[in-house]
Order: sequence, then C-alpha cells, then structure tokens
Amino acid sequence: MSSITQIINLLGIISLVNGHFGYNRRDQHIWIQKFKSCAGKLQSPISISSFKSIALPLPALELIGYHDILTGPLYLKNNGHSVVININNNVTSTRLPYIFGGSLKINKTYEMDHLHFHWGAKNNRGSEHIINGVRYPMEMHIVHRNKIYSNLSNALNHEDGLVVLGIFFQLQEEDNRSLYPILNNLLGVQWLNKEKELDTPIVLASLLPHNTDVFYTYKGSLTTPPCNEVVTWIIFPTPIPISYSQLNKFRLISSGEDVLVDNYRKLQNIGLRKVYVRKLNSFLFAKYNTTTYNVTNLTWFWR
Repeated sequence: MSSITQIINLLGIISLVNGHFGYNRRDQHIWIQKFKSCAGKLQSPISISSFKSIALPLPALELIGYHDILTGPLYLKNNGHSVVININNNVTSTRLPYIFGGSLKINKTYEMDHLHFHWGAKNNRGSEHIINGVRYPMEMHIVHRNKIYSNLSNALNHEDGLVVLGIFFQLQEEDNRSLYPILNNLLGVQWLNKEKELDTPIVLASLLPHNTDVFYTYKGSLTTPPCNEVVTWIIFPTPIPISYSQLNKFRLISSGEDVLVDNYRKLQNIGLRKVYVRKLNSFLFAKYNTTTYNVTNLTWFWR
C-alpha cells in the first residue's frame, strides 16, 4: 500500500471517528476497517426475492399512533449523510407511535425514534434494498426502539434492539401532497448540520403505502456505521409516489463537501438468513392450520 493510500485511509477513519462517513466504494471499505460489525454475517441491506422468500400467514403489523398527528416539536436535520426527522426528547413515551405484531415476538413493543431517507443521483438508483431486481430511486426508514431499552444507544447493544420499517418511493409526474410537510422545509436544512423545526404537522400513515398487509422481514443490521446487527427489518413491497421535482429537491442537499446523493450502502451477502413474506391465503391457512402463524416457532436462519 502506498503512503498516499495510507494517508487517504487514515483520513477516512478519522472522519468516521468524528461521526462523518461517505458512501463511495473506498469509504465503505473504510467502514469495515474501523467498525468490525460492518464485516459481520447479518449485514444490511440485501436483495429480496419473492421467489426465495418463505410465505407465512404472520400476524398483522399493528401501527399504533400512526394515524394521529405526530406530536412535536419535530425537527428536520441535515446530518451530512441523510435528512432526518427527530422527535424532541421532551416528548413523553406515552405520546410516541409504536408497533407490535407481525414477525415480532409476543409482548415486544417498539417505539418510534426517528425517520430518514436514502436517495440516488439518478432515477434508477437510491434505495438500499432491492426487491425482485428493482432498485427504487429513494427509500425511507422509520426506526423504532425496543421499549425495554431506555434510549437508542442502549438498544444498539441488544440483538432485539431495533425494528426498522423500509418504504420505497416510485416516481410519478404529480406531486405527492403528503410529502409537503417535509419538502417545504428542505431548503432550511440544505447545508450541513442545519436543523429546522417543522411548521406543518405530520401523520405517519400518510408516509406509508396503502397496502401494509404484505411485508418482507429478516434479521439484519444498521446500514451505516457502526453497523450493529440488532435490526429486525420489515420491508413493504408496495411503493409510495414521489414526483420528479420533489425528488430533485433532495438532490440539492449538501453533505458539507458536495451534493448529498447516492447515500445508500452496497448490497450485503444474505448468507444463511431466511427472508419471510407475510401472505394470507387459503393454502397457507390449511398448511399451518391456524389463522395466523405463531411467531414463537419462527427461525431466522437455515441450519
């Protein structure tokens, strides 16, 4: 390795230590050097195939508080690698949206922590997960923390710490009006570390696809350093719309060095992991002889 390459790698590692990281191939290689978990066997994102997924009549995913106005104050922030909506720490847990059911163990409840986006410089890329060979131009992650852990940092130390909902965006000509509360404030966070209080309320259900009955689920990780393998992923295959002009507003965001685009991680090896898909039909009901599958019998790995 040349001295110049060593210096470049060292600068990249220093940047990671300071909380900044990049998404080009060299930068993602540096993730692995600094954070051992990034080289783990349960890494995300992955390519999902409906033909290779295991169909089960899983329970419905219950989304509590998703149809209510998200209580504030809410803050939109440019952290240099995404645009994030954080919930003010003063909001009491009794007012936070939460989820349970689906592939999650009985009596496990997960509260919303934040949401963020990944998008591409071109319309043929941007999402982190790929489904049936399709990469969408943007993907949103709604991050939830296991209620038994006091905060996100604590949850990152436990294998059942997080559940992340993955939502794809599909381009169309007309604006998606449900995105106005976010897009109308993007200009206020164009520059690195800028933060702005949202001036319009948000209803989380308006950011979800109409069909949440079908979803894919697997065990994985954070898609950014430190890549902790503590995430149960729930991916909705039905995308929500976004217009060309709306997506282009995300492409004006600054990373502090350049425009912030292509902020998605390369695909990871699925290895021995199973991917499940929730489907409800008479064949599955007959096969499992139950209305919904008992998730206590769920195994996440091929043996």
